[in-house]
Amino acid sequence: MKTLVLNAGYEPMSVVSFKRAVVLVLTGKAAVVQSDDAVPIRSESLELDRPSVIILTRYVKPPRNRRVMLSRRGVLRRDGHLCAYCGAHATTIDHVLPRSRGGQNTWTNLVACCRACNCRKSNRTPEEMRWKLRFTPAPPRVGRFWLREIDEPVEEWRPFLVPDGQRSGRAAVTTTSAAVSAPAA
Repeated sequence: MKTLVLNAGYEPMSVVSFKRAVVLVLTGKAAVVQSDDAVPIRSESLELDRPSVIILTRYVKPPRNRRVMLSRRGVLRRDGHLCAYCGAHATTIDHVLPRSRGGQNTWTNLVACCRACNCRKSNRTPEEMRWKLRFTPAPPRVGRFWLREIDEPVEEWRPFLVPDGQRSGRAAVTTTSAAVSAPAA
């Protein structure tokens, strides 16, 4: 079970585990905004609803220069699990400039790729194959990256997010029907 963490200005900060959310509430660093209808958490002297949305009691400056670690899963997530060459479902990653020709493991040289295109391309460049990339690979921006794929439905969080274009605190938060985007700042 995941919990949405809102900054004091109601900007989405992150999605944390339910256990982490309970710790934040019990230490007084956050307050429960919305709770689940599930069975509450009980101890000998305390009963607490399971938080699904919490808000921090103090404003926390969002991180600006954090980098996303390079990983296979990260490349697939950045590209939406779509092949950079044909647009089919991607299960592998491909080096645009092959490693055998000096290509590095960087965000700008790795793309998601379907198995058929990866085998067909082999150790050639897209120009040699007369293929075009569907987009220019770039490092993901941290803010938009971690809220892009949320395992749980976002509809219950929608009332707590700022509508498109409006400002809340320091940064605008945009929402779409498929996913939630936080400011990259």
